[in-house]
Order: sequence, then C-alpha cells, then structure tokens
Amino acid sequence: MGVTISQLFSRFMSKTPVRILMVGLDAAGKTTLLYKLKLSEVVTTIPTIGFNVETVEYRNISFTVWDVGGQTIIRPLWRHYYTNTQGLIFVVDSSDKERMKEAADELHRILEDDMLRGVALLVFANKQDMPGAVSVSDVTEALGLSGVSRPWFVQASCAVTGSGLTEGLDWLSDQIR
Repeated sequence: MGVTISQLFSRFMSKTPVRILMVGLDAAGKTTLLYKLKLSEVVTTIPTIGFNVETVEYRNISFTVWDVGGQTIIRPLWRHYYTNTQGLIFVVDSSDKERMKEAADELHRILEDDMLRGVALLVFANKQDMPGAVSVSDVTEALGLSGVSRPWFVQASCAVTGSGLTEGLDWLSDQIR
C-alpha cells in the first residue's frame, strides 16, 4: 500500500520533460525571452553564437528550451537541433517590419522539414512595447500562417516586461499534453 501511494504521489508531482526549440532572426529577443522565463529578470545579452539551453519549470512541465542563434550564417545549423523537438517557438521582432519577409521565409523553411512535422508552433510577436510594433493579426498575415496545417498560435509579447510569455506557454503546454 505504501508503495502504491508513493508511486501515485511521484506520478502527480513529477514534471513531464519536454524539448522545445526556440529560433528566429537575430535580435528578435530569443535570449532575453529565455532568461525572463528562467530567472524572471532581464539579463544583458550579446548575439548568440551557437546556443543557450535552460530548463524552465511551468505547469508540471519541465521545458528544456534550446535557444539557437539567429544570425544568417548560423541558420543552416538550426536543423541539427530538430531531433526530438516537441514544441517550436519562433520569435519575431514585431517592430522590424523590414525583416518580416525574411522571418516568414525562414519560418516556412523550418516548417517544411520532416523532422518537425506536426510539431506545435508558438510564435511570440515580440517587442510589442516598441514604437511601430505591428499587431498579432499583421504578424500572422506577414508570416503566412493561415495556410499552415499544424497547431499554431501567435502571442503578443514583450520579453523585457514578461508580457504575454505565460499565455504563450499555456497554449504550448496544452498542445504538448
């Protein structure tokens, strides 16, 4: 009897491990977002050469988030992180209208890869606090998401303040369970 109660307790109290890949163009705010989720504070960042990986505990899920650099020269390496990915976060700078087409092209290139077939896509429309930031509906249209045949969601966010981050993780958590 003691073993059974112990097993039940362990089952309900343990965190489900989930592998998340977070990508996007350089300077979209991926690393700021990662450390806001992990530490609940803003950290000084430099352009990511390679990757950062952190575990974020949220709603009985242990998200292992792989934040991969977004510079043009690094993007071909993204595919090396696709294996066993259970959720995809694409971060876009909502205030950088001039790079929306580039972001859309990169996103669709990723979504075409067989290793990510069926993986839920969360788009953080980041930097909503910046002047000229476009709306979620404009980001959705610019990224061409209406034709995407997988679960997807666009969440307005500001990595600096944390606005929208938990709402995005709520959606992603529901998709992965």
